[in-house]
Amino acid sequence: MEDFLSGFSQIFTLSTLTYMLAGSIAGIIAAAIPGFTVTMAIVLTLPLTFSMEPLQGIAVMLSVYVGGYTGGLISAALLGIPGTPSSVATTFDAFPMARRGEPGRALSLGVWASFFGTILSTIVLIVAAPPLAMFAVKLGPWEYFSLIVFALTIVASLVGDSVIRGILAGLIGLAISTVGADPIMGRPRFDFGIEMLQAGLPFLVVLIGIFAISQLVSEVEDSISVRSGNALVTGTIDFQTWKVMKEVLMRPVNLLRSSLVGVLIGALPGAGGSIANLVAYDQAKRASKTPEEFGNGNPDGVVASEAGNSATAGGGLIPLIGLGIPGSAVDAILMASLMVHGISVGPRLIMDHGDLVYGMFIAMAVASLMMLVVSVLSMRVFLRVASVPKWLIVPVVMTCCVVGSFALNNRVTDLYLLGFIGVAGYTLRALGYSLAPLVLGVILGPIAETNLRRALMTDSDPTLFLTRPISLLFLVAAVLSIGWAVRAHLKKNSKTERTEDASAS
Repeated sequence: MEDFLSGFSQIFTLSTLTYMLAGSIAGIIAAAIPGFTVTMAIVLTLPLTFSMEPLQGIAVMLSVYVGGYTGGLISAALLGIPGTPSSVATTFDAFPMARRGEPGRALSLGVWASFFGTILSTIVLIVAAPPLAMFAVKLGPWEYFSLIVFALTIVASLVGDSVIRGILAGLIGLAISTVGADPIMGRPRFDFGIEMLQAGLPFLVVLIGIFAISQLVSEVEDSISVRSGNALVTGTIDFQTWKVMKEVLMRPVNLLRSSLVGVLIGALPGAGGSIANLVAYDQAKRASKTPEEFGNGNPDGVVASEAGNSATAGGGLIPLIGLGIPGSAVDAILMASLMVHGISVGPRLIMDHGDLVYGMFIAMAVASLMMLVVSVLSMRVFLRVASVPKWLIVPVVMTCCVVGSFALNNRVTDLYLLGFIGVAGYTLRALGYSLAPLVLGVILGPIAETNLRRALMTDSDPTLFLTRPISLLFLVAAVLSIGWAVRAHLKKNSKTERTEDASAS
């Protein structure tokens, strides 16, 4: 209780709350710009916290962290472009909902789902940090590879209207992830002697090119629509905050399941919000009685994806606080910040610096509340994007995409890659290919390869993937996941055929 009160008193000071508010705003804005990730925002914040007290600096970065996970929703819903990798699945239903005239509802659903997801993850963090951290640290490369295999089965539910095209898109994504330096030995491969491919295809460049460039180019296909001043989305800017809050709370199973998915995946070092976002969406779709409505503006899809990615914020702190192992790049930066202040991060952190740990718990809750307040109060400003004509919004967003891609590694060659990938994404979109499996392959491919090779380098016996219980559990889940997706697809085709037969008769 003494540590809790000490942490509470340090957080609830005027200066700390002011800095946290500024951090929350910065995180939301940074993540809303395509190409500027949460990690980049945290890196830029880190030097500003060196002169602060340890807990105050961590609280500010946690505010940027929590705000960033929500900020990606804005461009995902209003532009159809994921602001961060962790908001890829959010575009599937939030953007269609906005385009059919409900941009305010789409944003509000995401904001409230993010808030409740963060709060639920914070509760789990407080209650279950030590045991979950011990579970996470016991996972070896065998378990991680099997987990990624399970995550890759999500492709089966994201294939769109054509299974073959969806699988091909996923394979293209896996192929893209193999270009560049070998992740274990560092040897060049599949660069075909082209200099710009020697460093590989950066994930963010692929994400921006596939989603942003292809989406923006498709928006200006109709020159008449552009000249007439039409906006990307139309509809009311009324977001009915409290009504939407009740709508989110009326989906308790989806909200709780997606938040737990986010916590568990966030607790696994190296996983992160991009995987949680997709897995939570996939599980919501599989559990739904109307899975065919997903991808067309289903509120359950928005709630699942945003609750899932926001819950990883609390989940990622579990191995950091419990064992001193960062769960993601952002957690590594938080760990570095503590070490700069002379605080040793490890299993004794909660015993030696209890006030700091409890202060982090409180900061997470306060940051989520600030994110909610800032998002609700600025909702009308964000929704003004919906009324901006295409001839203005498209070049502005395109410029942000280019700047974000260049800022990633400060390489001009990344801009050429962005152009080529954008054209490829536009072509695939025009041919009716689903882009989600491609991005999923790019995200999960390197993680799967790295852990497969680590497992075989540790022990060349492949049966360990089946004899280790947790690894076997993930593989069985993968098989069941594929079976479920095939069953749902056959059921959908059968229903379509019956409908067509009835129409013909």
